[in-house]
Amino acid sequence: MSSSLTKCITAIAFIALTALGSIAQAVEPTPAAQVLHRTVKIDGLDIFYREAGPKDGPTILLLHGFPTSSHMFRNLIPALADQYHVVAPDYPGYGNSSAPSVKEFDYTFDNLAKVVEKFTEKVGLKKYSIYLMDYGAPVGFRLAAKHPERVQTLIVQNGNAYDEGIDNDFWKPIKAYWKDRSQEKGDGLRSLLTLDATNWQYTHGVRNVETISPDTWGHVQPLLDRPGNQEIQLALFYSYGSNPPLYPQWQEYLRKHQPPTLIVWGKNDQIFPAAGAHPYQRDLKNLEFHLLDTGHFALEEDGAEIATLIRGFLGKQLSR
Repeated sequence: MSSSLTKCITAIAFIALTALGSIAQAVEPTPAAQVLHRTVKIDGLDIFYREAGPKDGPTILLLHGFPTSSHMFRNLIPALADQYHVVAPDYPGYGNSSAPSVKEFDYTFDNLAKVVEKFTEKVGLKKYSIYLMDYGAPVGFRLAAKHPERVQTLIVQNGNAYDEGIDNDFWKPIKAYWKDRSQEKGDGLRSLLTLDATNWQYTHGVRNVETISPDTWGHVQPLLDRPGNQEIQLALFYSYGSNPPLYPQWQEYLRKHQPPTLIVWGKNDQIFPAAGAHPYQRDLKNLEFHLLDTGHFALEEDGAEIATLIRGFLGKQLSR
């Protein structure tokens, strides 16, 4: 074999090995994208949280909705964690956090917000963007109104702060419970805690139900079915009535502090319909507004699009 042919074969082999090495590096997850599953003690409660990404990067605090947990962010976290420090706690009574009985813990939105506030301080979150979804909105707006200096941006996904957002049929029996906290009214709400209701929350309003993994209600329903958990949920249905009186305060926070805000809202949601998204346009000047053709848990069908929108939004806002 001639020396020139040998050199040629050697060069080709070197190029092939280099290419294979590059491919291996490309598919191997980076340490920043590894999601960690942790627990921290807050006032005697075990608060579970998911965390990923560089701790010296911009922080995103993900606040989940009803009836799920940080599980709803299982795909969003690694989609952002190469660049952002992403943290998603479970509230007391949800997911893998402690779930003391209603006799042992007062399940109110004030108390959920206090736990999350202490959680952020315990894990060292100084400044952050907040992802507000469903129950995450009243929790997160309490934090933002109390500590506006900590909030860099808001990402609002079917998270309500206006009367228009709860002026619909879904809320009528819950509003009746606010006025009359009787056993009869409470028992009438237990249908919202069944497998059929949980399945409906995930599938109603989506374009293609086959894109929605049954792992969603498969994760949530056994937790709702735990002994005593229905009483926890009824307590929070009642406590939700403490939120509308705070809407003017939260709206004043928006007008005064003008946090850069991204709206990514499933417009087919019958719990928090698009009627609750539009009023943000009245109060915010630096607003990016997107109505998505999907339902309540928009991440399940449009998670990739939402992740792309978040990256673009934060890339612009946090570089200023």
